[in-house]
Amino acid sequence: MSPATARRFGVTDGDVVELSYKGRTLAMAAFVVPGIADFAVVAPLGYGRAGVGVIADGVGFNAYALRTSDAPYFGAGLTLRKTGARYPLSNTQEHGSMEGRAILREAGLTKYEEEPNFAKEAVEHPPLKSLYEEPNKRDGRQWGMSIDLSVCTGCGACVVACQAENNIPIAGKERVGYGRELSWIRLDRYYAGDESNPTASLMPVPCQQCENAPCETVCPVAATTHSPEGLNDMAYNRCIGTRYCSNNCPFKVRRFNFFNYNKEELERYPDDAALVKMQKNPDVTVRFRGVMEKCTYCVQRINHAKIAAKRDGRDMVEDGAVTPACAQTCPTQAIVFGDINDKTSRVARKKSLDRDYAMLSEFNIRPRTTYLAKIRNPNPELG
Repeated sequence: MSPATARRFGVTDGDVVELSYKGRTLAMAAFVVPGIADFAVVAPLGYGRAGVGVIADGVGFNAYALRTSDAPYFGAGLTLRKTGARYPLSNTQEHGSMEGRAILREAGLTKYEEEPNFAKEAVEHPPLKSLYEEPNKRDGRQWGMSIDLSVCTGCGACVVACQAENNIPIAGKERVGYGRELSWIRLDRYYAGDESNPTASLMPVPCQQCENAPCETVCPVAATTHSPEGLNDMAYNRCIGTRYCSNNCPFKVRRFNFFNYNKEELERYPDDAALVKMQKNPDVTVRFRGVMEKCTYCVQRINHAKIAAKRDGRDMVEDGAVTPACAQTCPTQAIVFGDINDKTSRVARKKSLDRDYAMLSEFNIRPRTTYLAKIRNPNPELG
């Protein structure tokens, strides 16, 4: 429901309300979302099912209980009553606040035509200087990524693909409620404008693979280091779990596995242990508890392409030969990956556009993952 509706009924996130419609009733947890029409309730279908296995059994509320054949999707006459009960909700959107910084940059088409460099100039800062001697240019193969916010639909396919490719366990609702999550790429949601009619934008955020990575300088055992090809690597068997790197990461994209999730999964499904093992990607380490995890641009795929090139007698890995799981599954091809030193590569061409910008570039961390600012061009008659 909308914030205005929630205030009218004295409802906050997690309050259980009773919905009544044409003689049918359903108790359901409330979740306040800007942009929903006032005095309307959206009840998602597909949850609260039974007999579908331990993962989905009983998750959420069965909105089909309110559905009728004469109004399968929309209807009028619903009544709402606050019951006084509470239902815990877990939401990762409140994790890792960026404290009002210009993270997602967007503009209308008119402003973009007048100020094509608006994304790069969104944050003013003095000349950037480093405490270290930095190479002005790295030679050889250098990996990078570009994410186009104008074509990203926020479908979440990249999150699921990354989870499957890299053996990322599921933290679960209870542990997410404690502020813990394990996905290596997240989808940030941002609102702009009035809460009754805001514009919403979505932004995929993996590890940015910073050239001046603040996580690397604080690791006491050099478990996270920079590769010659520009990757911010992780040596899992060297990590001792200090979590200094996570504290020093301005993007909050590092994940610490507090528990032995793989063992828990095997114990939960003792009769299907063989199937659980077959689900894992054999090219990626199954991590034990107490280590830091993060995106590495699917380094296993990078190495596979390098080995194939060497086997075939080629000096170069051809553009497109390496596609991380997130880019492979993206239905709009918003995510592009490749060698940024190859000026003919797709990623290099993307990074040369005037919409290209680096998140938190004012920190002089020089991330290898950059974004193409979102451009809106709505029909003025629908405004």
